[in-house]
Amino acid sequence: MTESVQFESAQLPRATAVVLSSGRPIFALAIIGLGVETLTCAQRVIFLYRLPSHPRFEVVPVLPFLPPIPWLAYAFGAVLVLCGIGILFPHTLKPSAMVVGNLMFLGAVLLNAPKNLAIPASMGLRTVVFEPLAIAALAWLLPGQKETPHWFELTSRYLLALSLVVFGVDHFLALAPIGTLIPGWIPWHVFWIGFFGAAFIAAGLSIATGFLIRWAAACLGLMYAIWVFTLHLPTTLGLYAIPDRQDHPALWSSLFIAIALWGGPWALARFHQR
Repeated sequence: MTESVQFESAQLPRATAVVLSSGRPIFALAIIGLGVETLTCAQRVIFLYRLPSHPRFEVVPVLPFLPPIPWLAYAFGAVLVLCGIGILFPHTLKPSAMVVGNLMFLGAVLLNAPKNLAIPASMGLRTVVFEPLAIAALAWLLPGQKETPHWFELTSRYLLALSLVVFGVDHFLALAPIGTLIPGWIPWHVFWIGFFGAAFIAAGLSIATGFLIRWAAACLGLMYAIWVFTLHLPTTLGLYAIPDRQDHPALWSSLFIAIALWGGPWALARFHQR
């Protein structure tokens, strides 16, 4: 009986390590997906006005942290695809992760942060600032502690923690509106929004302080994994009957961002595994 318990206790860390080891490939897949989508929609045109006598069109970026410049979108998309592939291999992991992190950081700070400062109450603008910041921090942390200077690791963790706390506070500020995004077959919408808001804040504090950081990162990734399969993927595929979903590539962007925020924390948890 004792030997059986010892065997099961030894198998649990191994199984956990196998699951968490999928974090980096999942993150890489998300970056490749964002790159391919950006290349595909680099010159996407939308109608601003549908009046026949006054038609007006505009080129819009598929990613909210890109300017509406087609050639820049092509370049950005190509770099994301190449870096996503590079993240899969140990020898190209560090430079690829640094490039992804720097691009996401610059896009968020230079393009979206000024817009959010002009309208600080806009939760939508705040989200498109802190989502790429969170992805940037996770990318910078991908190479692991041995490959990352201590000050840079701490800075990345603090940036990630700040983003998570902002996500958590926003959940409490918009309990009812965010609750409308949850499918009807899931009960207690307001409860789950509050629960996830508290989970975001707790994970942010844990990652900032280093207390139970492995478990916080693992649970954070699990939370996003659940959202991918219960919310983002069905919505993107049209299973929840979103009107005119073909005209909303932002749904695909949200899906890939959620996948990145699933894989990145699992990779972080893997590095902090005992």
